[in-house]
Parts: sequence; C-alpha cells; structure tokens
Amino acid sequence: MSVALYSCNVCSREYFRTMTKALRMSTMFLRTLREDPADADVDSARLLQRAGYIRKAAPGIWTWLPLGLNVLNKIESVIREEINGIGGQEVHFPALLPKEPYEATHRWEEYGENIFRLKDRHEADYLLAPTHEEMFTLLVKDMYSSYKDLPVTLYQIQTKYRDEFRPRAGLVRGREFIMEDAYSFTLDEEGLKKAYVEERDAYERIFKRLDLNYIMVHAVSGPMGGFESQEFLSPMAIGEDTFAQAPSGKAWNVEALTTPEMSAIDCSHTPAMILRDLPDAKSVDAMVNQCNALYAREDGRQWTQSDMLKNVVIAVKHPEDEEHDEPWREVVVVALPGDRQVDMKRLEAQFAPSEIEEANDADLKAHAELVKGYIGPSVLGPQARVEGSEIKNPLRYLVDAHVAQGSSWVTGGDKDGVDAFNMVYGRDFKADGTVEATEVRDGDMSPDGSGPLSFERGVEIGQVFQLGLKYSQALGLQVLDQNGKTVPIWMGSYGIGVSRVLACIAETHHDDKGLAWPANLAPAAVHVVATGKTEEVFDGAEKLVEQLESEGLEVIYDDRKKVSPGVKFKDAELLGAPLIAVVGRDYLNDGTIEIRHRNGDNMAKVDGDAAAQVLLKRYTDML
Repeated sequence: MSVALYSCNVCSREYFRTMTKALRMSTMFLRTLREDPADADVDSARLLQRAGYIRKAAPGIWTWLPLGLNVLNKIESVIREEINGIGGQEVHFPALLPKEPYEATHRWEEYGENIFRLKDRHEADYLLAPTHEEMFTLLVKDMYSSYKDLPVTLYQIQTKYRDEFRPRAGLVRGREFIMEDAYSFTLDEEGLKKAYVEERDAYERIFKRLDLNYIMVHAVSGPMGGFESQEFLSPMAIGEDTFAQAPSGKAWNVEALTTPEMSAIDCSHTPAMILRDLPDAKSVDAMVNQCNALYAREDGRQWTQSDMLKNVVIAVKHPEDEEHDEPWREVVVVALPGDRQVDMKRLEAQFAPSEIEEANDADLKAHAELVKGYIGPSVLGPQARVEGSEIKNPLRYLVDAHVAQGSSWVTGGDKDGVDAFNMVYGRDFKADGTVEATEVRDGDMSPDGSGPLSFERGVEIGQVFQLGLKYSQALGLQVLDQNGKTVPIWMGSYGIGVSRVLACIAETHHDDKGLAWPANLAPAAVHVVATGKTEEVFDGAEKLVEQLESEGLEVIYDDRKKVSPGVKFKDAELLGAPLIAVVGRDYLNDGTIEIRHRNGDNMAKVDGDAAAQVLLKRYTDML
C-alpha cells in the first residue's frame, strides 16, 4: 500500500515502515508509450499518458491509473493539511444534485449550456454539479441557527462537471475535473474578510509546497457573485487567461482590469458638430479613407482610426429576475475608439451574470432608428431623438472608458451615407454609463498608475471570493445574533482545481526525456533499476529495495528480467521519480550501485551496503 494515502502529520514513521511496499514493474498496472498520443496538444497531456498516469475515456474525461492516483492523493494530502490547519472541516456532497437550489439562485439558467442536465425516471430535473455553493449553504442552514455556531469553514474535494464546448490541454480543461472547494460562514463582514485572508494565505502555502509557480491577480466574480475576488494563475504559454502586470508588481486578470480615468479635454475651441456625406463608409477603414479623400483636416495631419467613434450593437441575454418570469433579451449599443477592438469577454464581465453576443438582424430590424453602418449617438441613450422627436424607451448607450469627456469624434450620423464630424462627448452627446469594452494592449497604463502594463498568459489554479450575502439571502440562511435578531450569514468561497494543478506541475516539471516530479509529490522516492541477466544483480536490487522500504521510502522497482537496460532507463526517466538507483555491471564488478538524480545532477557510485542511507539522505534533502 502506498504512503501517498496517508498524511505525514497523522501517521508515525513506524507505521510507514510497516505499510510501504515497492511497486514492481513486472506486476504494476502500467504500460508506457514510446510515441506521443495523436491528440495530445500540450506537454502535460502527452507525458502523463505516455508515462501511464492517465488514459483518455472521452473528450475531456480521463481515467486515473495507479501512478496518477498516487500523485493526485499526495496533492490532496497537502491541501487537506493546510485547510485543516486553519480550522477547515471536510465534508463530501454528491455530484448528482436536484434542480431546485440552483433555481433559487438563478444559476440553473445562468450557467446556460455549460452544465450537464438530466431527468430521472420520474421526470424530475437534476444536474451534475459544476460547483456546490447552494449545497453548502443549505447544509449550514439545516444545522445552524445561532451566532454561537459561527464562524465555521467547510470544504470538500470532489469531482465537478462542466459541459465544455471544446475540452483541451488534457487535464487543464476537461468536462470532469477534481476540485477542492471551501466555504466560510461568518456573522458579519469583518469575519468574512478575516476568513478570506486566512484561506488566501493557506492557498499560497499550498502552491509553494507543490513547487508551483503562481501569481495572485485581481479578478471578477462572474456567475459566482460577490464583491471581491482574486485568482491564482500559474504563468505558462498554454494558459487561457491573460493577466496584466504593473511595474508595482500588482496584477489583474484582463477581465478585471480597469482603465484609469481619462483626463477631460478642453473642447471650447472645437467647431460645432456638422453632418457630412460619406457614402459607402460602413467600416472604420472606409471612413478614414473617405475622410482623407473628401474632408482634409485643418491641422494638416491625416485622419486615422483613432479619430473615429464606432458604435457596436450587442444583445444582452439576461436570466429571469424579479421583474421577468423568464430569460429576456436587451439590445445595447457600446461606443469605442475606432482603433481599438471589442473584447467580448471583458465586456461580458460588466454584465455578469448575463451573457452577451453580437446583435443579429432581427435585433436591428426591431429598432428602426439604428441605421446599419451609420449608427450614431443621437438616437441612443439620454439624447435619443429622431428628427427632433424624443424616442420612447431608447436603447442604453454605453461608452468605453477610453472615451474622454470633451473628446471630438467622427461617428455615425444616423442617416444612410451620412456621418457626424466634431461630435464631442459631453457637449453633443452623453451616455448612460461607462464600460470596459476594448482589448487591453501593450503600453496601456496600469490601474494603479505605476506605469505601462505588461502581459503574460497563465492557467487558473485557484480563486477566492468574498461572496457576501448572495447565497444566504437567496436560500434563507439566517441565524439569531447576540441581540436575538435574525440576520443573514456572510459567506466566502474558495477553490483549487486539483486535477488541473497536477497537470500544471507536470507542465512545469519535465524535460525532453519525461516527467520530473517534485520529491514530495513523486509516486516514489527512488526508482531502482536492475540491469543484467544474473541472479546476483536482482538479489542486490532486492536487498536495496528492502532497505529502502524499511526506511519508509516509496520505491518503484524495475524487476523485469527480459527487458533491455535501455528500455528500463527510458521508463525510469519517463516516470519521473527524483532518484534513480542502478544495480548492474558495477555491482557485479565491485559491489557499487550507481545513484542518479532525475535532473541529471550529483551522479555517484556508492558501496551497495551504504546505498540505502545515501538515497535516504538525498531524498530527505530534497523535501
């Protein structure tokens, strides 16, 4: 039985001595692959499959094999030790859950096609849980009723399910994945903030113990709700998240990035707005070309895309709410500088939990005031007019944060073939609000004003949320306070993608030969390789294995007698144990055993009788 199933904090060394048993290659449930799987798109997926840690069952769905479970269990053990250390108590919910709690929080609709829905034989609706906020909330509601019961932090390590449209990168983005999710319940906001910091700090300790590089970034809460969130991203090229870093060291997920307020521009000398013909100028490039051909600037420079204000029509798909009995659709117009592109993910974060998409032809036909290719501010928002008449229920008009008060633009004139020149924001048109709508680019100023931003990609490995009262109010989670008054409980939510973390460790701990696990996570401390055909070699290897087992070390022993040394060495390098011990020709000649570090350092030949102690010391030094 592997020691990976047991925490070092609760098991004695003597217990390890009696329970540790070498994994023998001759009987281990393992097949290594010489070639990369055809559909492996990242190094971690390629190597974890080749080394026999996982096997693909379906797109985004993976089978865990003994070596993979060994490493996974060790990662979970680290997480448990740290979360238990801050007072967390472990529970375990089912993955198959009823619809009703998710209806109460509107997430049955908000998740859209991202969750697996099913019906039982009685036609009752269920889902495979993508996350468990509702269930944790209801559990505490069922058991606690007084402030004396609080605070409490509960957590689980459980399988989650999300119907990813395009699973990719092996374990990094799957339809089934393993997650640690924790929830704090406190009487007030002050307690929530304290629990939030404790959990965040525990996560930092976890990632350091896992030897996983990370950066903590400010994030948006999204469908989770709440008012404060930070993500832990592991910087790597395969990451789907782009984060921005300021010279000050602070970092933001691009979706959470805010633009410093633009200084107002003095428009007192800007000429009055004028309408001019620009036929067939329905794109920004066409507008620029025709402006330069027909209307030369007085200052002598050329018109550019940055002089144009484009108005993008989007559809916001809102879930049902207190005013609507079913999901509803709203058409909104967003203005942004012509030299910038819309970032739909950043923009959607402004409307969470609603989703957005580009408006379709039906949306445009439903609003006759929108002239395709020539949409301007005059028929939108606060100033909405058509030929001098006020528009009832005008569309909301939002401007990107890069549009400064007093800035002058060329934009749609709300008539076919006509654009408005000298259209000044604040003088000639106003908006219903400001949004972060555009792609962030190199050179943009950081929110803290410390200088221009730099950008990297990363994989999200954890996130912490201050949920506040969203779920307790939706599900009626209340207790009596010190004054006998019924009050809602403040909640925090915290999560680590356990299987994704394993993939990230594999992604950052390998070379061209195979995996190279951190010592505390490897499936074995030592990989013993017996090379040769004589019984003396295998007897020497058996003796070494027994000595290592007696010291409580996990061992992989390649005891296969009809396998060449070359294949054995390749398998040892592929599997990734931190230490390799070779019992072969040298052992026959002079009784020495060769010790190799998986990273190629500190190769040595030691007397066979001393090898176990040398390996023990080297392994201990690695921890």
